[in-house]
Amino acid sequence: MNHYIKDTNPMSAQYSFTEGYKPKHFSWSFERGVATLTLNRPERKNPLTFQSYAELRELFQNLRYSKDVRVVVIQGSGGNFCSGGDVHEIIGPLTKMTMPELLNFTRMTGDLVSAIRHAPQPIISAIDGICAGAGAMIALASDMRLGTPASKVAFLFTRVGLAGADMGACALLPRVIGQGRASELLFTGRPMSSSEALDWGFYNKISNPEDLLQDAYVLANSLAQGPTFAHSMTKNMLNQEWAMTIDQAIEAEAQAQAICMQTNDFKRAYNAFAAKSKPEFEGD
Repeated sequence: MNHYIKDTNPMSAQYSFTEGYKPKHFSWSFERGVATLTLNRPERKNPLTFQSYAELRELFQNLRYSKDVRVVVIQGSGGNFCSGGDVHEIIGPLTKMTMPELLNFTRMTGDLVSAIRHAPQPIISAIDGICAGAGAMIALASDMRLGTPASKVAFLFTRVGLAGADMGACALLPRVIGQGRASELLFTGRPMSSSEALDWGFYNKISNPEDLLQDAYVLANSLAQGPTFAHSMTKNMLNQEWAMTIDQAIEAEAQAQAICMQTNDFKRAYNAFAAKSKPEFEGD
């Protein structure tokens, strides 16, 4: 059962995540354009299940059509981010599945990463404690990541006899931290320390644990007050330009910027500049 509210106007095809949205397998809150998604199984370090994978995938797919969410912050509860797939609820059952069933599962987990990347909102992961396996992939798929000194990020797939190629890791991780570093982490499964994560560009900032969420909100609120249509365009171009030549990218950005120049936010920014005031962006 879907818990988001769909706009009754068939031409708008928009969803509201502020009224009546109550997910079953994680927590959700919303304030002033910023949504907070909390992985909430602290007694097990917030692992994922088949059901939570599916619900997360559906959420991020529908965020493409959200009329209210401007930024998403992802966190874990109880001092950890996410320990990955639940050993007993996922890994155990996987050993008994047929090949078609296994492929359905691996495609679903990959669809979650794809949905995060294609959601138009900037997505910020606030990472404390353990961030492993699928949890590390959720963090990697996010647009920005904040960590704590004690946090550890590990792509553990080889530790359970699987390839490091999982949920798009071999495409995403080298682009963030470089091919050699990504190769080491994906072959060995060893954790990446917080200092490595910051030095290598995985983390945008290191915060004290007690300040982590507040620092994420400071960043999220600054983005939520910005030109959200333009932010979505920036994210779209960051995705698309991976597969372009430099000339193709320059032309694509010329077209993207021309579109943004037609927005009311662009006019608001000019009028505010002329009036020596701060623009109030509305995302249109």
